[in-house]
Amino acid sequence: MGPMSLHRLTKAALAAGVLAGLLAAPAAAAAAAPSTLPADQYTLTANYNQFDAVNSALVSTLGTAAVHTVMDNANHDRTALPSSFSVAGLSTGFRFDSGDNSDCTNYPQGITTSRDAVGTANGGNYDGHQLIAVSWYTKDSCDGGQERSRITLVDWDADYPNAYRKILLVEPTGTAEAPDFKDIPVHAGGMSWYGDYLYVADTGKGMRVFDMRKILKTNSGGTSDQIGHQSGSTYYAHNYAYVLPQVGTISSKTTSGTNLAWSSISLDRVSKSIVMTEYTCSSGCTDYPNRAPRAIRYPFAAGGTFAATTTASQALQLPWYKLNGVASHNGRWWFQSSGQKQLYYWKPAAAAQTFAWVSSGESISYWEDDTAADLLWSLQEGAGNRNVFAVTQATFGGG
Repeated sequence: MGPMSLHRLTKAALAAGVLAGLLAAPAAAAAAAPSTLPADQYTLTANYNQFDAVNSALVSTLGTAAVHTVMDNANHDRTALPSSFSVAGLSTGFRFDSGDNSDCTNYPQGITTSRDAVGTANGGNYDGHQLIAVSWYTKDSCDGGQERSRITLVDWDADYPNAYRKILLVEPTGTAEAPDFKDIPVHAGGMSWYGDYLYVADTGKGMRVFDMRKILKTNSGGTSDQIGHQSGSTYYAHNYAYVLPQVGTISSKTTSGTNLAWSSISLDRVSKSIVMTEYTCSSGCTDYPNRAPRAIRYPFAAGGTFAATTTASQALQLPWYKLNGVASHNGRWWFQSSGQKQLYYWKPAAAAQTFAWVSSGESISYWEDDTAADLLWSLQEGAGNRNVFAVTQATFGGG
């Protein structure tokens, strides 16, 4: 959706009373501030060519679909935010269709946009489309375990339908002579898009890397449980028509203390870096660490990818817990706590601020804009209440 559509949506929402009383955030309370950790204790090892041989064979066998082709074949319609949704500084947003909004086996987590990928040039379009991308994990039943992951590409431009398409994330397997792929059962708690590469958080390890130029075309037939090579040149993917194969891995290492839990990530275009944070508890958790969380910044190399080895440029210990989202821009930080329903804002050498936030909040993505206010995009994961929304960053301490 272009700027004109954004303005129309916002005006319509105002007329409906959705934004009444929400043009300013509640008074922010002072909060304890993050403290600095030794950044050189946190490193990444990058391999962008891990699956080159198998991926080349998959591309040769299946063929690729450019992002514009995927969006030309978008087969789901997003809907408007409900009138009941409210958050300070609301600018715009949407919901997935009724099936995806209520699905108890799939949960949205990470968010990134084509503005992350390319900045504000050409209206933030990637391959002709301005896009919101959301990562999801899939459970084998409503109360089951994680079994795979996917992304959703949502058109956000006035020149295109209000449509979206799902793409399955897969890991290449087999050999160049017999290429195959399998599901990726990660939580996909955070996602960042920079250039052509999509980075997806892998909780205990770091990030998996995907190339948006290598979306593969698969046979959408078969049964819902079929994945990978079947016979001849037929490949199924749980009835998905498109899969995005992993191209590499970014592995995390900590030389002192416990390893990082990669719960959420976000792109900082200004410093050309990815920032991450951890979901931890102050005490009493059995499925998550009981300790103070950290936030780490990892800079890209000059070419726009991570070097073979990267040392963090900033490391913080945080005073907040149950953090599902992080964003950073121009030295400023935002942290979202689903446990507290709060958004924390912090700028070094200044007091931290705490703002009321939504329930079941997830990742955050910073949206740069040349002609209007910069935004923070975020989303809610709860079944039946999956609002994807943007707020003006200045409402939450951004200035």
